[in-house]
Amino acid sequence: MAQEKVDGLAAAGAVVTRVAPDAYRASDLDHAWLVVVATSDDELNRRVSGDASERRIFCNVADVPHLCSFILPALHRRGPITVAVSTAGASPALAQWLRDRFAAQIGFEHEQLAGELQRIRPWVKQNLHTYEERRDYFRERVAKALTGVGSTEPAAAEAPAEASAWPAPERA
Repeated sequence: MAQEKVDGLAAAGAVVTRVAPDAYRASDLDHAWLVVVATSDDELNRRVSGDASERRIFCNVADVPHLCSFILPALHRRGPITVAVSTAGASPALAQWLRDRFAAQIGFEHEQLAGELQRIRPWVKQNLHTYEERRDYFRERVAKALTGVGSTEPAAAEAPAEASAWPAPERA
């Protein structure tokens, strides 16, 4: 479990320092802002959690929710898409089961679509000035791409080819 947590944090860009349970000192937390504890030693888990709390450092103790100041969800990443499921520490097994079921629904087409939407986002932000316009534009693009169904209204503006082949939504 510890390696899975290390790998997940490193994948998110964290600089990870591992400390062997028998070598832990409270000073190991001096420059940390987040701590993950994954030991089977209840006394050490409580000690690290208490040391982190005293220093106002976020702390997650694997499988011990009452010692946590935050909960790590079960994650699945596919390209720019991340699925996160949490049961607030009630059942990591259930969170993992649900994550796996949701993740199975995400295909290559969703990954490709997310990349395309990310690519055109600057154009949309520059040309559609309200949150509602941008929301509606992206909702329509997603619906059309994934179901083939979209608005039958004529578009008021076209995104340039380098931004997208998708038209902008009708403006009132």
